[in-house]
Amino acid sequence: MDAARDSPPKRRREEEDQDGYQSPPQKRRSRSRTPPDASPQYRLAERPARRYSRSPDSDEDRRYYRDRRSPRPRTRSTSRSRSRSTSRTPARRRSPSPSHTPPAVKPTSLHYKPVLALHGHKKGITTVKFSPDGRYLASASSDCTIKLWDSSTGHLEHTLEGHLAGINTITWSPDSKILASGSDDKSIRLWDVATGQPHPTPFIGHHNYVYSLCFSPKGNMLVSGSYDEAVYLWDVRSGTIMRSLPAHSDPVSAVDFVRDGTLITSCSHDGLIRVWDTATGQCLRTLVHEDNAPVTSVVFAPNGKYVLAWTLDSCVRLWDYVGENVFGKGKVTKTYQGHVNKTFSLSGAFGTYGGEKLPDMWAFVVSGSEDGNIFLWDVSSKNVLQTLEGHTDAVLSVDTHPTERVIASGSLDRTVRIWREKDGSASNGNGKEVPITNGVDAE
Repeated sequence: MDAARDSPPKRRREEEDQDGYQSPPQKRRSRSRTPPDASPQYRLAERPARRYSRSPDSDEDRRYYRDRRSPRPRTRSTSRSRSRSTSRTPARRRSPSPSHTPPAVKPTSLHYKPVLALHGHKKGITTVKFSPDGRYLASASSDCTIKLWDSSTGHLEHTLEGHLAGINTITWSPDSKILASGSDDKSIRLWDVATGQPHPTPFIGHHNYVYSLCFSPKGNMLVSGSYDEAVYLWDVRSGTIMRSLPAHSDPVSAVDFVRDGTLITSCSHDGLIRVWDTATGQCLRTLVHEDNAPVTSVVFAPNGKYVLAWTLDSCVRLWDYVGENVFGKGKVTKTYQGHVNKTFSLSGAFGTYGGEKLPDMWAFVVSGSEDGNIFLWDVSSKNVLQTLEGHTDAVLSVDTHPTERVIASGSLDRTVRIWREKDGSASNGNGKEVPITNGVDAE
């Protein structure tokens, strides 16, 4: 027992006193890694790696650097690994990814041509709308009637009569079976598209002209805007008012649902555009331009992130209502100009081009003009892609087909015109497009 106590420690005290500190326990190292004349600093921090050693008496280090300088015999494994690395590296640089294709060249112009001119209304046409399934085109007029046309042939399917004053607005249910209309007689009527008959009970509640309507995406609600400055939300099944929004201080000129039905937008001659929560009726955003021009129409963009607004300063503006400007009131991202809009309430729509022979698709905005023309702008560049000429009076309403490259327009010249891209146009053999009439003369 005493012999065990008197046995010397593993590290002698003299070495500790000579160094002047108590060193931590050392890891087991090879002789080449711990030279006898090493400086104490290597005990404080781990010694540098072998390749940076400057120890002159390290045979292993000298052998390491000598082997690096001398050429090594190539074995099968090393040659194979080198050949793989050299073959892969240039391939990575030279060959592009198979999914990477050069971007398609964006067209700078469109080529819509007139194919149908529909006659039958006795007064100016206030609005035109394609049905969601694309089968019908509805046109409303100041002559108190609505006409349903076959969108492909231009054949007149039904003439809907029942309002006592001019009709300002129409909207389709999502299933294309019901058409709703708003009139200067302060009423809203629902029409059975298959029979052309009105539902027996109109929606009564507004105190002035009903100027705008829109079905919800599910078809169970209807939003209306009126000259009485109010926005009403209707239950379609019962025909009762679910909510009344004291929206504006001037006549409400347009309303629209976002694509999922959670938001409603409205605009007015007071220059304001408002975004509402459908469930609560709360106003979430108010958009106003510095010019404060009267706003005559507003629609949500197909992606639901923007609203497009027409104003009486001959401008169409695309608003980002989600983002904020320095005033916290949304911001204008694009302004489209070239048309004339000083007096009438004009409306338009979004459309797409490309995609058939081109790998990409782009969007355009289409609008009527008081000079009788129709303007198509590229959404992103704001360039005019095409100007359609044919109407002889102000074009109040324009709509795009849901699935085909077709545009419909309604004008104060009492005609509805349908325009199709060049491949679907009729030609007389002399390079000039010939509009086809439906055989019904204007009265």
